[in-house]
Amino acid sequence: MTRCTNQTPVFFQRHRIDAAALAEEAASGLLCPDAHVSPKFFYDALGSRLFDAITELTEYYPTRTEAAIFAQHGARIAEAAIAATAPAPVLVDLGAGDCAKAERLFGVLAPKRYVAVDISSEFLQQAMLGLQRRHPAVEMVGVGLDFSQGLQLEADIVGAGPALVFYPGSSIGNFAPDAALRLLREARALCAGGALLIGVDLVKPRAPLETAYDDPLGVTAAFNLNLLRNLNRLLGADFDVRQWQHVAFFDADRSRIEMHLQARERLTVRWPAASRTFAPGERIHTENSYKWSRQGFVDLLHEAGFTVTRCWTDAQAWFGVFLASG
Repeated sequence: MTRCTNQTPVFFQRHRIDAAALAEEAASGLLCPDAHVSPKFFYDALGSRLFDAITELTEYYPTRTEAAIFAQHGARIAEAAIAATAPAPVLVDLGAGDCAKAERLFGVLAPKRYVAVDISSEFLQQAMLGLQRRHPAVEMVGVGLDFSQGLQLEADIVGAGPALVFYPGSSIGNFAPDAALRLLREARALCAGGALLIGVDLVKPRAPLETAYDDPLGVTAAFNLNLLRNLNRLLGADFDVRQWQHVAFFDADRSRIEMHLQARERLTVRWPAASRTFAPGERIHTENSYKWSRQGFVDLLHEAGFTVTRCWTDAQAWFGVFLASG
């Protein structure tokens, strides 16, 4: 087992930023017949701040609804999680960010070890320093990892015994169903006989879904449009944000919100290696967010190998917190 002190978290860097590879990936998507880019390009410094602002919007229900579920049912969720793992479990936090959501569980779970996983390595390290000071008795390990490309952690990072893998925030919705299934199977292997605690945005009427991703203040539009400025820096491109508009809608057949950037006029975007002309109304697909029915997600968990599932929802059943084990 990795040796931790009660003063400083241990950190492992498993994700290496390759600017050339990122530029190649972005350019390849832009040059496809149906242009698209990965949502990971949202998150430059301004993009991260804009997303934080989105979570404060009245229209953006997922963050506050999930928090309300934990506030109402937290003790019962913790009791069920401990029963599925062990007292003082290892808590593995996927997409940990500032670690705030996991920290709210420390009082009820009393984890012996906290393993925080996030692609934003420097931000995670800073967050964990403060977390360690507040909880000096908890062993802490940080891992800089893009787990969308594969979720495998060495045994000495996770430690001995069953683990509780925590994946809040409905981020599973950014994965297409086949990719979500792969990630859930990897999470089950990581649990080592423990459990998965995951937040899932559920299917609901079209109006609140679309307003959550196209708010009247235009914060989500700014978040989407800022991606173009990030591409300018990454590629040396000449996107003009004024020539584009934010588009978001719910595709009921695919059960997903789609976000796009749509050309307001005929335009050509250039960068050193290539260029592309867009017709008026032509789009760049920037994000999907899949919405699951409660039974549909239970079925997905079973397909991933989990055998026992529980779910807690808000009164409207707009959001679900699932505990899966077995």
